[in-house]
Amino acid sequence: MKLKLSKPIAFFDLETTGVDVAKDRIVEIAVLKIQPNGQKDMKIRRINPEMPIPKEASDIHGITNEDVADCPTFEQFAKSLFLFLQDCDLAGFNSNRFDIPLLVEEFLRCGIRFDIAGRSLVDVQNIFHKMEQRTLSAAYQFYCDKPLENAHSAEADITATFEILEAQLKRYKDLENNIEFLGEFSRRQNFVDLAGRLVYNDDKEAVFNFGKHKGKTVEAVLQAEPSYYAWMMQGDFPLYTKQVLSDLKEKYKG
Repeated sequence: MKLKLSKPIAFFDLETTGVDVAKDRIVEIAVLKIQPNGQKDMKIRRINPEMPIPKEASDIHGITNEDVADCPTFEQFAKSLFLFLQDCDLAGFNSNRFDIPLLVEEFLRCGIRFDIAGRSLVDVQNIFHKMEQRTLSAAYQFYCDKPLENAHSAEADITATFEILEAQLKRYKDLENNIEFLGEFSRRQNFVDLAGRLVYNDDKEAVFNFGKHKGKTVEAVLQAEPSYYAWMMQGDFPLYTKQVLSDLKEKYKG
């Protein structure tokens, strides 16, 4: 079943130096941008992460330090990527938990605010796990009835992810062929930030989702203990979490 699109959607996959959103970097990105008329545009770029790629990461995706030594840095690639994704909803496999947060971090390191507000974020893994509970290779075999060749290469993984979503739409009648619906269906929790440090409660208030203030509203904590904001801003939290917290602080001042 073909996707019904009201605006472009970008399926993307990252290969990285590791799985720490706050610290690790991109070594390869593949983006499949699909227009409402069905036109497809694939971009694949290797990135010099400006840090060593651990052997355990290279063992998974096959990209070594030598492979990216002469590649552009993310900062050199950021502006063109930002423009390419500017009008797009976003989709991927485990993208809401990992790829999107890490991509936003990379942009913020370059001084670019990549706003996810107004975008639908479709996580094909979340749809898959709600329906079947398996991995990308198993999902590809299950939905597309063929083995996934070259797993853990960004191009193969993201092409498979796109094909899986179309197969999911065909298989599950409860899924609406609507990106906004799929984005909502992909959600696991109602996060305020991308890392899940802040979430919305039943009253749609932002609350802390960790530590000594877990379950307390951000507004109440910032009023009662202003130093907690400074502690978080100086702490080892993702840049996007700090950005969201700063936005909330400004909102409450008003």
